[in-house]
Amino acid sequence: MKKTQGFELPDSLKSDHHRAKKLEYWTLGYMVTVIVLLYFTMGSSQAMKTAWTEDLLTLLPPLGFLIAAKVAVKPPSKKFPYGYHRANSIAFLVAAVALFGIGAFLIYDGVAALLKKEHPTINSVSVFGKTVWMGWIMIAALVYSAVGPVILGIKKLPIAKKLHNKVLYTDAKTNQADYLTAGAAGLGIIGIGLGWWWADAAAALVIAIDILHDGYTQVASAVTDLMDRTPRTVNEKKYDKVVYDIQKLFNELPWVQSAEVRFREEGQVYFGEAFVVPKENVSGLIDQAEEARKQAQSLSWRIFDLTVSLVKQIPDEQTEDLKETETAAQ
Repeated sequence: MKKTQGFELPDSLKSDHHRAKKLEYWTLGYMVTVIVLLYFTMGSSQAMKTAWTEDLLTLLPPLGFLIAAKVAVKPPSKKFPYGYHRANSIAFLVAAVALFGIGAFLIYDGVAALLKKEHPTINSVSVFGKTVWMGWIMIAALVYSAVGPVILGIKKLPIAKKLHNKVLYTDAKTNQADYLTAGAAGLGIIGIGLGWWWADAAAALVIAIDILHDGYTQVASAVTDLMDRTPRTVNEKKYDKVVYDIQKLFNELPWVQSAEVRFREEGQVYFGEAFVVPKENVSGLIDQAEEARKQAQSLSWRIFDLTVSLVKQIPDEQTEDLKETETAAQ
C-alpha cells in the first residue's frame, strides 16, 4: 500500500512551532490560577459563574493543540496511509462542540435566572481588619483573568497564521476576547451593587450568547474542513490563494492543453490532485508531470501531497466552479 511521506514543518517554522507550544503551556498554567481564583470569589453571582465556566473551556484549545502537535507528526502506517494530519481538525472540532454545548446550557441557565427573578447578594468581607465589599475583589479577579490571556492571545496570533493552525488561531482569538467576558461580568457585579437584581443574570446571558456564537462558528468551520472543503485561510475569510497559484502554474505549462486542480485541508497541510490534459505528440509525459508536481509543491510547505493525473478531458462545469471559487479568494 502506497503511504504518504512523514511530516515535518520546514526549518523556518520549527522555532515558531516550539514557541507556540511554550505559549500554550503558559496559557494552561495561567488559566488554572484564574479558574481557582474565580471559583473562590464567584459567590452567588451568575455572571461570575458563567465567566468561570468560560475560563474552564479555554483549557480545551491549548490542550487540543498540544495533543495534536504530538499526534500529527507520527509517520504514516498501514492503517493510516495518509498520516495523522487531521488530528488538528479533530482537536478543533472537539473544542468547538464543547464550546457550543456549554454556551447553549449557559443561555438556558441565564434565562432561567431572569425568569425566577433571583436576587443575588454580594456580602462584605474583612481584609486586614478592614471591611471590603466582595464585589471589588470579584472585579479584581476578573481583571486578572483578562490581562494574561489578552497578552498571550496577541503573541499567539501571528504564529498561528504562519503555522496555518486553526486550533492555535481560535485559541488566540478567544484569549484576545477575554476582556469582553471580564467586562460583562464586572458590569453585572456593579449592577448588583446598585440594586439592579437583573444586571447579574443579564451579564451572564451576554457572555453565554458570545460563547454560543463562537461555538457555532467554530463547529461550522471544523465540520466543513472535515468534509473536504476547498482550503481557506486561518481566519476563514477567503479561500487560500496558493490553490489558484498552482492552477495557474499548470495552465501555463507549455505541454499542457488544460488542467484542473482540487485540494482538501488536513490539519495544517493540503492534499490534492491535478487533472491534466496534455497536448498531442508530447514526449516524456511522466517526467514532465513529475517536474510539474515538484514545482507546485515548492510554492508552499502547506502543499504536502499532490497527485498529477493525465486525462483526456475535463468537464466544463468543473472549470466554471473553479473560476467562481478563485474570484472568492481574491
